[in-house]
Amino acid sequence: MRLVKINPPDVHQTPGYHHVTIVEAGRLAFLAGQCPLDLDGNVVGAGDYLAQADQVAANALTVLNAAGAQPADVVRSVIYVVSDDDQVLGAVWQRLNDSALGPAFGAASTLLGVASLGFTGQLVELDLTAALPGDPAAAGIDGPGARPCLT
Repeated sequence: MRLVKINPPDVHQTPGYHHVTIVEAGRLAFLAGQCPLDLDGNVVGAGDYLAQADQVAANALTVLNAAGAQPADVVRSVIYVVSDDDQVLGAVWQRLNDSALGPAFGAASTLLGVASLGFTGQLVELDLTAALPGDPAAAGIDGPGARPCLT
């Protein structure tokens, strides 16, 4: 797999992400929006943006791993935060970048302040797309947990 990240000289400089990420790979993983939910499906960190960012990062790392990917394989991220406050948005961005998921945000990234998200009390959500390296069987993702859900 080959990733090329570009910041053209004729547009503004970015704080760590790239304007364009080009993927030369055969397989992509599109992760569902990762929410700040615990194993029981409860929203964690009521009213706490950073606690929710931590849970979102932990969930995203688990899901990436299940797909046979790592944070560096992420080619697109969208971060949703229920706020229009630049300080809050910046704090969530920084918290995610400082986490183990941080390498995911060097690709094409978008940070959005939104009015609401899907769960009551939810303040943060993360949408990721990753370029998968190698063969799915070699990555160990051929087990029952990797099978698509057909309904």
